[in-house]
Amino acid sequence: MTTPSPQKQGLLRVLDATRYLPQFKKGLLAHLANPRRAITVCFPVEMDDGSVRSFFGYRVLHNNVLGPGKGGLRFHPDLSLEEVSSLAALMTWKCALIEVPFGGAKGGVVCDTKQLSAGELRRITRRFISELGDNIGPHTDIPAPDMYTNAQTMALVYDTYDTMHPGRNNRPVVTGKPIDQGGSLGRRDATGNGVAFATERFVRLQGLNGHKHLGGLRVVIQGFGNVGYAAAHAFQRLGARITALSDSRGGIHCEEGIDLQAALAHKRENGHLSGLPGTTNLSNEDLLALECDILVPAASASQVHAENAPRVQARLVVEAANDPLTPQADLLLQERGIPVLPDILANAGGVCVSYFEWVQNIQNQSWSEQEVEQKLRHRMHHTVEAVLRRHQQLVKAHPDDPHAALLRTAALALAIERVTCATLERGIWP
Repeated sequence: MTTPSPQKQGLLRVLDATRYLPQFKKGLLAHLANPRRAITVCFPVEMDDGSVRSFFGYRVLHNNVLGPGKGGLRFHPDLSLEEVSSLAALMTWKCALIEVPFGGAKGGVVCDTKQLSAGELRRITRRFISELGDNIGPHTDIPAPDMYTNAQTMALVYDTYDTMHPGRNNRPVVTGKPIDQGGSLGRRDATGNGVAFATERFVRLQGLNGHKHLGGLRVVIQGFGNVGYAAAHAFQRLGARITALSDSRGGIHCEEGIDLQAALAHKRENGHLSGLPGTTNLSNEDLLALECDILVPAASASQVHAENAPRVQARLVVEAANDPLTPQADLLLQERGIPVLPDILANAGGVCVSYFEWVQNIQNQSWSEQEVEQKLRHRMHHTVEAVLRRHQQLVKAHPDDPHAALLRTAALALAIERVTCATLERGIWP
């Protein structure tokens, strides 16, 4: 069976969710399926050896009915306009669901950061931002870190934009900045923390294998980047036991629990997790099939699909990555009674704390890490409750419909409803 691209999957899921919105106005789907603005730029950069190379960059604003665009900048050799457009749409639903006043956006540059020097990356970033010009701004479109970009990249974005727009408070133009440049405490770990907080509330309300708390539950995490590590640390703080971890090279398993600091030190020293003393090596495929309470895919798209979904033995799946499950896998797990906390809910902590950073910058304030974490936890708990309420309504109204039983359908329907209601309230003008 051919797995549809993540871009196609996203569109199919939106189309499916609109079936559960009886007041959905005819014609709005075409509007929501396409970006409001898509920019492609091609610019030259002088390389360290004196040669000149041209790079392509993209910035897509999917929707801004709820507020300025918000979304990451990724630097990747396989980046495409189709991928960026799909991720921008995902950000629209994520912002609407978590109730932050942003629309969805995404962007990046086609490049391989592993083959570029720090100086070359600096010149690429500055030239890309200068090419975007006034298409980004504190009240227009606000970038953030994403794949192969970081706080230092965001500092360059801020400085470039600030140089081009002197005499203003330009710090809100980008989030995920270094702390001394107006970044928010708690932003680095926000996505991973949000994953754990969403799971915490779901388990408290729905229960999991007789448990109402995370204490003692076994968690398996695929992916040990920033999100995977932060999620593992947050789950551990909340009392769960991390029994397996993996990176792109493979995974490790220890039923008694993995020492996260030892795992991090081992990866830094060796470049991979495999071989950590006291653990057993296993493949990423086998990791997904481990018996556990909570499986957290925090790596890349389409990791759980029609072929391997029958092997999943978790009691709950929580999507820390974007699109880690295909639509077929969603339905197969649902048939087996395995709920899935979808990405637009589970990994919304990053954009939530980005919003907190934006607010702090506008108000020239600085909140403590504890205050940020408390606000994030409250927002994630509130959103889980809203999704579960909508889910109960859908199941009651459509008791024999497997799509209505998906938490993803409830989350998407709620988010799309908020965007369409705001669109109609504002009016179609002129």
